Amino acid sequence: MGIKDKLSSIRSENIEKGDIKAQKLEERIEIANPQQPHVATVLLLDTSGSMTDGNKIIQLNEGLKIFKEDVSSDDLARKRVDLAVITFSNDVNVISDFSSVEEFKPPRLKASGLTPMGDAILRAIELVEQRKGIYKAKGIDYYRPWIFMITDGAPTDMQLGDSMWNDVIKKVHEGEANKKFSFFAVGVEPANMELLKQIAPPNREPVKLKQGKFNEMFAWLSRSTVSVSSSKVGEQVALESPQGWGEVSTG
Repeated sequence: MGIKDKLSSIRSENIEKGDIKAQKLEERIEIANPQQPHVATVLLLDTSGSMTDGNKIIQLNEGLKIFKEDVSSDDLARKRVDLAVITFSNDVNVISDFSSVEEFKPPRLKASGLTPMGDAILRAIELVEQRKGIYKAKGIDYYRPWIFMITDGAPTDMQLGDSMWNDVIKKVHEGEANKKFSFFAVGVEPANMELLKQIAPPNREPVKLKQGKFNEMFAWLSRSTVSVSSSKVGEQVALESPQGWGEVSTG
């Protein structure tokens, strides 16, 4: 065997060992109510400095409490909904990894820094894929995961047409089209809705939050999550219109 063949063989063995370790780790992670199908939901939240304007960060914190209370009050949803929270400001942080919504403790978010939206979206997609891997390893049925992004700005870590931009657009649009996840984008004033429109999947326009309607948005999200979790896996669920809290551009 030549040197190149030996190196190739070593790399293959290392990859196989890594896959085995990852599989064992997935099997060790405990999932509450494994007999129930699960829906993984990622709240992808902009906590950049501009979120301090107009008490937006305060309203965001209140909204998280509303979401936890509403979803936990439903008998099925509290067994089936797994929630994670990712924030993006100067860094992208998984501040609350997946847990049952019943166990979720709403964090107290603070706003500062920039808007690394591209990296945050990629991290959310990665987290969702990891969670699905855990479900599969444990034989747990699951609904299509949700990624729900709320932002008041434009990305500071990517520009229209650069490599990260293209990677993000490709992964969001292909992930949605291939039913790997459902991606929602909500813009809070003064978000760049034109940019969000390009990031969001073509079949789901971004929604512009009406002034001060954070509570209404989270109440809608709670009802939608409950509706999905009470359906059959793979079933199409008609969601309420966001008209009470948001506006969708028709132009």
